[in-house]
Amino acid sequence: MGIASEKTVHAVVVGDVMLDSWLLGSAKRLAQEAPVPVMSLEATENAPGGAANTAANLVALGARVRLVGVVGDDPSGDELVQSLRLLGVGTDLLTVPGRRTSHKRRLVASGQLTARYDEEDLDVIPEETERELLRRVAAALRGADVVVACDYGGGVFTRAVRRALAGFPLLVVDAHAVAPWRECAPAAVLPNFTEVVRLLGDEEAEENEVDRPAYLMARSDRLLELTGADMVVTTLDGEGTLLHRPGCPPYRTYAEPAPQHMATGAGDTYTAAFALWLAAGASPEEAAQAGQAAAGVVVRRPGTAICTRHDLLRALRRQEGAVQSPERLAELLDEHRRRGERVVFTNGCFDVLHRGHVTYLEQAGRLGDVLVVAVNSDASVARLKGPGRPVNPCEDRMSVLAALNDVDYVVEFDEDTPERLLRMIRPELYVKGGDYTPEMLPEAPLVRALGGEVRVLDYLPDHSTSAIIGRMKAPPEQLGNA
Repeated sequence: MGIASEKTVHAVVVGDVMLDSWLLGSAKRLAQEAPVPVMSLEATENAPGGAANTAANLVALGARVRLVGVVGDDPSGDELVQSLRLLGVGTDLLTVPGRRTSHKRRLVASGQLTARYDEEDLDVIPEETERELLRRVAAALRGADVVVACDYGGGVFTRAVRRALAGFPLLVVDAHAVAPWRECAPAAVLPNFTEVVRLLGDEEAEENEVDRPAYLMARSDRLLELTGADMVVTTLDGEGTLLHRPGCPPYRTYAEPAPQHMATGAGDTYTAAFALWLAAGASPEEAAQAGQAAAGVVVRRPGTAICTRHDLLRALRRQEGAVQSPERLAELLDEHRRRGERVVFTNGCFDVLHRGHVTYLEQAGRLGDVLVVAVNSDASVARLKGPGRPVNPCEDRMSVLAALNDVDYVVEFDEDTPERLLRMIRPELYVKGGDYTPEMLPEAPLVRALGGEVRVLDYLPDHSTSAIIGRMKAPPEQLGNA
């Protein structure tokens, strides 16, 4: 799958901002007043939400961002602005006296979401505020590559504000109600299933359980007509998304299921990655895959999370598959180098994966951007280790390595040393784990001749494959004395 170019995208986000707070603690008893848990507050985590979360994700993904919206003259607004600046978001938020900043608080007791309460002001912004906001929007649009409109009914998007964005070549709209945006002819709109059935006026589908992907596929042309958009992305939470374009069958992405309470902000992350990939020259299908991969990153993290560019590129690589042939791997690594990424290479038999392996692979992964693990073939292991080895076939060993978070690519080699692979891959850093010095490694001179660095990493004592196999073969009485 193609990956967006390395040019810095200038993104403008306009919309309804909010502050998300996560109140964390434990609950060990019920209240006397009612059968509800009594929570002991231990920590509070604040994060930008809504349009502010979309902006924060865009920055983390590598864009230069200007955020335009309104906040209240209150502590929540101050906290939000401060957190955005710390994240590197260019803020152009208009403070409106007497208005409340939208603030959503979630109570989490021992990892379980128990309640949420919101403070928000959904009134339409006053005319004086609208005039100043229009001025700021016009200034922000100059030089922008993409505009993302986050319309959650918070009062920012008057008709005049929407019209100020009409005609922008790459306008991506994430709105609870997409119908009012039709006159703007957006490049893309991203409604969820509930928003779609409301747009279609289909009360029966809203009230009854239906096959959602099939339902949407049958109404693809109608969605494009009603929204006036060049493309529509219908999001289905744990069922993925459908990309609708004129003259094309709907393109589907698939999500890995996650708990619903972990999905906070995943839609904002999807929108950010989708818009950024489009602005960087990716196809709509590639942008949809990027959005899905980015959302998949944050739904596995607590709170209102952010997906970095490194997170996303790693997730996209996993979609393509970690196990690669040497020839394809060399091509993929050329792409990484064009983006200025550092390749780390290591090799071994990895016959029985153990804690020592995992520890040093974690260390290796932190030393660069892409970690390649080369694995000795079965024949190579037998020559090096003798009869009875390997214990596990190469296919199994590679699959286990590919499942580790820190490993990006796995490749097999049949020789006794990875010299041929090293010449093909030319890593910036070659690492080994064990009781060595760099001078003891036969690969070290070649790596240095190719312009790379050699480093030996810590290895946990008494954590070796040979030691583990030895203990497995030892009589029970010896194991008891170990």
